[in-house]
Amino acid sequence: MKSPQAASRPSIVRNTPTERSAASTEHFLRIKAERDLYLGLLSLGHQDDLERFLEEALGLIVRATEAKQGYLEVYANDQSDGSPECWFAHGFADEEVKEVRCRISKGIISRAVSTGEQIVTPSAMLDPRFNEFASVRDHKIEAVLCSPIGDNPVRGVLYLQGRERAGLFNKEERRSAEAFAHHLGPLSDRLIEATSDGARNPTSDVRTRLAADSIVGKSHALRQLLESVCNVAKLDVNLLITGESGTGKTQLAKVIHDNSSRHDGPYVELNCATLNPNLIESELFGTVKGIHNDATDRDGKIAAAEGGTLVLDEISEIQIEAQAKLLQVLQSGQYYRLGSNTPATANIRLIAATSTNLKDAIRERTFRDDLYYRLNVVPLRVPSLSERPEDIRLLVETFTQATIARHNLPQIRVSPSAFRAAEAADWPGNIRDLANRVEAATINAAGQGSQQLESRHLFPDSTRHDPSTPTGSYQDATRQFQAKLLRDTLEATDWNITEVSRQLDVARSHVYKLISAFGLKKS
Repeated sequence: MKSPQAASRPSIVRNTPTERSAASTEHFLRIKAERDLYLGLLSLGHQDDLERFLEEALGLIVRATEAKQGYLEVYANDQSDGSPECWFAHGFADEEVKEVRCRISKGIISRAVSTGEQIVTPSAMLDPRFNEFASVRDHKIEAVLCSPIGDNPVRGVLYLQGRERAGLFNKEERRSAEAFAHHLGPLSDRLIEATSDGARNPTSDVRTRLAADSIVGKSHALRQLLESVCNVAKLDVNLLITGESGTGKTQLAKVIHDNSSRHDGPYVELNCATLNPNLIESELFGTVKGIHNDATDRDGKIAAAEGGTLVLDEISEIQIEAQAKLLQVLQSGQYYRLGSNTPATANIRLIAATSTNLKDAIRERTFRDDLYYRLNVVPLRVPSLSERPEDIRLLVETFTQATIARHNLPQIRVSPSAFRAAEAADWPGNIRDLANRVEAATINAAGQGSQQLESRHLFPDSTRHDPSTPTGSYQDATRQFQAKLLRDTLEATDWNITEVSRQLDVARSHVYKLISAFGLKKS
């Protein structure tokens, strides 16, 4: 029989070895998950692009918390008024993103922003704080985890919705989201500050010395080109601009003219590929009355460009006889109009452009080597769009706004999925190809009453069916090949993104972009 003292003494409960082992394992897994999240976030610290940083960071926390969907936005200078510096959605269909953004001004997200506190609920539909909101009822929103980014002031918000497995967001996942939001604040602040200082744009310094507003981009490849242009624009030398079709060679020629000492003179452009070869000489040099029955006294393009710049696009299309006469103009400053024996003087700067390999043309004896060397004083090669992929987003945005202004359309925003689709696509026609596609997509989106330009507007003929099924379009066939290659590699590596990145020789961030762009999901 126990004594009264013994009866009142608290009993000691000891965990069994199995229980201690389970607790230890759970603690280890929690610490490992937090460590992996921190390391993943810190590994993104090398990013110098705010949009890519946030996109990859959102994917990281969605995977860490096993959320079905996620939304992330950050503000600059406490812009918590619905005007984010940048935002991204993960796992939402294109048409759902608009609704998600509508919830910024009311409901769950607005409460997290206004209070600065984490919001968590196992079911928004049953939560008396939120079940009166139409968006919650209409979309049957269940588990939600919403964390403000930054403390004072709030610099953004992280919104996670739905679970890959049953149940609510547990304590560890809430801790991970809170820690993620805490660390994300200063990292995004650094990039936002760098943005305002122009540090994200390698072309900023050269643009202060060169008027080149018409040249859109901020890539290192473009910076090198603009540096070369800055060096030669004011030199009164003839130039040869090379590059693939559609890269903007004549646009660059106009920039050179505008920054030259001849900027007040005429700027004359002639596309030699559009002319009948027999008419090129008369177009260049002009004619005098009487050379044949229809001839009249008419000045050519050389005379029209007197004192300014003459741009000959696709110069390789000029016949070899006309090339000799053009060479004479460059050597002596004189030429003869067709049918005239009186020389005319020429005070022009010639800028030639071509997408043809002129060295091959020289070997084939269709282009004069002496004219080539007379033109190719300072080589200027315009990079293809594939060499400057970081410019695609800015180009898409620029072409969208230009289309809206040109056709007086309602304002349309470019969705993240459209940006990713454009970055994942091949553009054989380079900037011209992209511009035409974006213009058509913007008009199409406006005609449908959409407030966002989606990937389906850019690629209306693309489908999510078996990539081996051809659709006849080069663009579509390329995308289908890419999708099949990526899907096969993902399945072969059991969706090991690092291994996929290694095998395909692309950055891990680009692998995630392609997965999203092609709508691939792990089975």
